[in-house]
Amino acid sequence: MIGVVVTLEVQEGKQMDFEHVFKELMTQVKAHEKGCLTYQLYKSRKSTTTYTVMEEYASQEDLEAHGKTKYFLDAQPKLGACLAAVPVIELMDMVE
Repeated sequence: MIGVVVTLEVQEGKQMDFEHVFKELMTQVKAHEKGCLTYQLYKSRKSTTTYTVMEEYASQEDLEAHGKTKYFLDAQPKLGACLAAVPVIELMDMVE
């Protein structure tokens, strides 16, 4: 399995817009991607503008398919308009 942790810094005042778009994306991912085992947004307790996405995929193919979905591609410009910095993405392999 593959884990993905994405840290996102959102512009002050854009948090509600960001959360709205991301919640719509989460709904689509959870409804349509069987190979995506976890896809959840978290908000930092220390910063009102820092978010973390935790993702888990059954395979590399499932991860790649996620990035090609229409709803993911459609959400990117909307989410990007809310960001204050480039996302920090860390890919991990499950230890079994």
